Order: sequence, then structure tokens, then C-alpha cells
Amino acid sequence: MSAPIVVAGAGIGGLTAALALARAGKRVLVLERAPKIEEVGAGLQIAPNAGRVLAGLGLEGALTSVGLEPQAINIRRGRDGAVLARLDLSGSRARWGAPFRVFHRADLQQALLQAVLADPAIEVRTSARVGDFEDRSGHVSVRVHGEAGVEEVVASGLVGADGQRSAVRGHLFRTERDAPFYSGLTAWRALVPAELAPAALRARESNLWMLPGAHVVHYPLRDGAIINVVVIVAEEPRSEDGSAILSLEGRQLARALGGRRPGADLLALIEAGATWRHWPLFARPPLPSWSRGGVTLLGDAAHPMLPFLAQGAAQAIEDAQALGGGFTQLGATVESAFAAYEKNRIARASKVVRASRRQGDYFHMSGPAASARDLAIRVLGGRGMLARNAWLYN
Repeated sequence: MSAPIVVAGAGIGGLTAALALARAGKRVLVLERAPKIEEVGAGLQIAPNAGRVLAGLGLEGALTSVGLEPQAINIRRGRDGAVLARLDLSGSRARWGAPFRVFHRADLQQALLQAVLADPAIEVRTSARVGDFEDRSGHVSVRVHGEAGVEEVVASGLVGADGQRSAVRGHLFRTERDAPFYSGLTAWRALVPAELAPAALRARESNLWMLPGAHVVHYPLRDGAIINVVVIVAEEPRSEDGSAILSLEGRQLARALGGRRPGADLLALIEAGATWRHWPLFARPPLPSWSRGGVTLLGDAAHPMLPFLAQGAAQAIEDAQALGGGFTQLGATVESAFAAYEKNRIARASKVVRASRRQGDYFHMSGPAASARDLAIRVLGGRGMLARNAWLYN
């Protein structure tokens, strides 16, 4: 029996990659460093480009059961909540082959995990941290740190799906210039019980509020019982490396945002959050290549991106599809499949990384530039704004 492909990391990208590789006829070993597979964070948006991939892997029923389909996206002026454009999402399935959906991260991860555990070609191990590795002729020797010590696992290939601070990337590209760096932006996240939110903000719709140097995104989850709220603001790091885990009460965060003049409903929503968690947003330099022989990277390990296009998880899911697709060519080896995967994906993923950063600058404009932006959004309208991002969803 051939050695499995090892996937480091059991997040959204890693689990999807395991499914895609198994569908391509490969044995897969997923190694997760945490003792239990459970997602941190809160809400997650899955656009049609990723929804089609997940449906193609047989997950449509699971997505329907745990996801929520927002009816629209409202782009709002932050100071008063005026709707500059309403993007009607009702035609998404007909236009792009899948709807827009929002999930609690833990719900989507568990849906993927159940599909993985049901596949006899996939094995999952927890409390298993990938350390160093050697790419030898025809296989990769992976050192795995577990509860019983260090074990050497022989793999036919290694996929680093272990996140922005990827250990696989660190071993593959050993240079200080590749280290993560603080982007100058922080996300504050909270889940608000729907009954505590202003009545005007409880609809099954997504909302984006634009403020000077900040923006807020919120949408309902779990059949509308809770509202996921993310406040992204430009600020100085709150520790030397920007990574300290901090929290604020809703009234404290509302007070901190007061100088940006958020509207009354938005302030009330923020104040309704009992605890806001601090998530500094990091970036990494772009890589000219993700692969070396029998080792490759996927998702945030390959192309971490700021969340302004809501495409981080979606691009990891696209990666997974292309990774599996690399093995469908007649006579494909691990090395050739990884090379084909990278060639298929690197240009598009890099384009999304750049577009995400530009989108953040667009959201955070102030003064006359913000006024011109708001006018342009009104002129485009909801249909024009959707068309503007159609290149993502097609």
C-alpha cells in the first residue's frame, strides 16, 4: 500500500483538501496539533465560488442544514446607517451555481470533519504537531511531535494547511524576510444575541458599515438566533508583536469608536456585545512559489489575506479543489500534481490577496475621498456592486 499524503492542519482548508485528495484516489493522513478539532472565532462567509466546490464534494445537504443564506448585503454609510446600495442575493444560485452562505466557523468545520471521518481513505490524528521534514527521493519523511514523543511518518507528499504561522512554510522557506508582520489593523469580534440587537438590524441580511479608518460587518447565524459582528479598525499594536489576546466590553469598544461618529443603531449593536475579542490582523510577504518537490502549501499557509473580500476560507477551498485536480492527469506523480496545483492557483490567489488589501483601503476612506466613494456606490447600485466582484464568484 502506498504511503499517504500528509495534510498538516485540520482547519477548513485542510479538511477540504483531505476530501478532494481522497476523491482523487489518494490515501490521506490529517495531522492536527490541537487535542480536539474545534474552530475558534465566530462567523464565516462562503461565497458561491467556494460553495460550488463544497457541493461538488457531496456537502450540499450539510451546508443547507448548518448555514444561513442572507437575502441581501447592505452597504451603509457609517455615520447614519444610510443604505448606499442593497445587493440582492436571491439570484445567486441561478447566476453562479451556489448561494452566498454564512456559517458559524465551528458548524462548517464539524460538517467537513464528519465527511472526512466517513471516508475510509482518510485518517485523522489529533495532538500531532508537524515538525521538520526531509523531501527524499520518492517520499517525504515527516517528524511528528505527539503525546508519546517524536515519530517519523513516511508520506508520499506533505501539504502545509497549518495556517498563517505555518510550521511547514517556516521549514520550507527558512528566511527572516518571510516572517508574519502586523498589518496595522485589528479585528474586534463578538456574537450578539439577536434579541439584544436593534430591531432594524435583525433581518436575515449582511451589513457593511464604512467609517473613517474602520468598518463593521455583521450578519445573522444559526437561523438568526445570534448576530456575528466584526469591527476592523486601524490602530497601533497592543503588544510588541501585536499578538496579545485582549477583550473589551461593548460600551468600552463603543466609546473607543466614538471619534469615528458611528450611527446610533451601530453603536447600540456594539454596546450589546458582552465581550469583544481582539484579533490583530497579520500579513506575510507573497511567495513566488508554494511548492518544493513533494511539499506544498495551501490556504493561509500559502497566501494569507486580509478579510475585506471575505475570501480567506473560500480561496483555501478553491486550493483544495485544484490540489485534488492535480492528480487527475494520467500518470501524475506527487511532484507533478503539486506543480500543476500551484500553476493553476498562484496567480488567482495572489490577485485576491492584493484586491483584499485595496478593498480595505476603500472601506476606510475619510473626508472628500469617502464622499466620492459613497456617491460612486450609489451610482453603481446593488447590481453594479455585485457585477464589480463577479470575477470572484464566476
